[in-house]
Amino acid sequence: MKLHESAENYLETILILQERNGQVRSIDIASELGFTKPSVSFAMKKLRENAFIQMEPNGLIHLTESGHAVAARIYERHRVLSRMLMALGVRENVALEDACRIEHVISEESFQCIRKHMLEKENA
Repeated sequence: MKLHESAENYLETILILQERNGQVRSIDIASELGFTKPSVSFAMKKLRENAFIQMEPNGLIHLTESGHAVAARIYERHRVLSRMLMALGVRENVALEDACRIEHVISEESFQCIRKHMLEKENA
């Protein structure tokens, strides 16, 4: 199933918040992304319907196995691409913004080649 960029961003944000805070609620996502609570609630409903997240009665959000897989893939792309851009001399804030856009459209082949190059460079 092909996810929209916004869904990938929500899943990535849930993963980041989960790692940072240990738990995630819709309000945390809204604060992190600067979105309204109704917008986040609508997105969470769609992600839940597509089995990417589970929501507890108390409002805590958890990634399902498939949701975690998508989030981890996007987050890895973000980290690798932002490191690559900074290594090229791009300012950190610009590199982070650009990586956020690129991570959704880059082909798997191109990403794997960049990833391999960055790993070789970092281990040299």
